[in-house]
Amino acid sequence: MPYNLNVNGKTTTVDVPADMPLLWVIRDILNLKGTKFGCGVAQCGACTVNMAGRAVRSCITPVSAAKGPITTIEGLSAEGTHPLQQAWMEIDVPQCGYCQAGQIMSANALLSQNPKPSDAQITTAMNGNLCRCGTYLRIRQAIHRAAAIAANRPTQTARAAAE
Repeated sequence: MPYNLNVNGKTTTVDVPADMPLLWVIRDILNLKGTKFGCGVAQCGACTVNMAGRAVRSCITPVSAAKGPITTIEGLSAEGTHPLQQAWMEIDVPQCGYCQAGQIMSANALLSQNPKPSDAQITTAMNGNLCRCGTYLRIRQAIHRAAAIAANRPTQTARAAAE
């Protein structure tokens, strides 16, 4: 059955079974390999994408349930200029890197809802993302850093007015 999806700002139609996990549509049909398969049962968070601004585990989300715009790690910034991408590099968060796309996408959903989260709010929002390398303290530090970077950037409205 055909499904219309908006992924990373581009509308596309995929003709796949209704129960196909969104993860496989993203990776195998749309060829966006940044979203990872981890456990397949929504326990590790490696497959996290943002759907309508919320963190969603794509391994258990059937394509038929995909509603609203979907953002994958590739959709943040191809140039690496998104505040989370910058903070992750500045703080040197990744070790093996496997979980990092899911970590960043969960952090992105958090910061879109709460631009200045507390440590407790970060812990709650990131609780479903596992990191085998144990970089949790650097992840928290990077989320705070990304919030600071975003707060110091002029908004698109302010930039447009200045031009």
